[in-house]
Amino acid sequence: MSMRHTMKARRALTAVAITTGLVFTVAGCGGGEDDKSSSGASASATGAGKGSEDKPKDKETEAPPQEAVLAEVKGGDDITLTINSAVRDEGGFVTVEGKVQNGSGGRWSAPGWQGSERELADNSGSMAGSSLVDKTGKKKYLVLRDTDGRCLCTQFSGGFRAGDEKGWYAQFPAPPAGTTQVDFQIADMPPATIEITDGE
Repeated sequence: MSMRHTMKARRALTAVAITTGLVFTVAGCGGGEDDKSSSGASASATGAGKGSEDKPKDKETEAPPQEAVLAEVKGGDDITLTINSAVRDEGGFVTVEGKVQNGSGGRWSAPGWQGSERELADNSGSMAGSSLVDKTGKKKYLVLRDTDGRCLCTQFSGGFRAGDEKGWYAQFPAPPAGTTQVDFQIADMPPATIEITDGE
């Protein structure tokens, strides 16, 4: 074989070798990116799974806070009087709020709860006959009323059926600022000692 043919053959082999090398290099680079993307995807999936595991579970539904009870008394026909708040307002009033429950098993119309004053007679079944007694200052505070004798209090229209529970309120002139404890009284119910708090 001549020298010329030998050189051509060598060049051809060199070209084939270079081309083959380039093909493998390109394939290698491409494979690396696939590996990276697949490993990145799996890492993301793992991260997502991990994140969801790390999230705190929803807290169990908490029961609503129970309403404060300042006092509770029972009287006569299995009637329960509950007092939940007694707040001194800036205007010089005390607003007392609570609930009345009829446990008598029959209908109840709050007889005598409107008080014995002639001026309050038209209030029928209501909290009109309630009062606050400041034993220290030796004073009794009657429920406030308008010029027509209507009390600033709840009226129980229709009375109570068996098992009924109704909310109520009554407003009184405020005792002196230093007086924080009074007795709430109405009709034949036992007196209920309550604490007066200042409103915001």
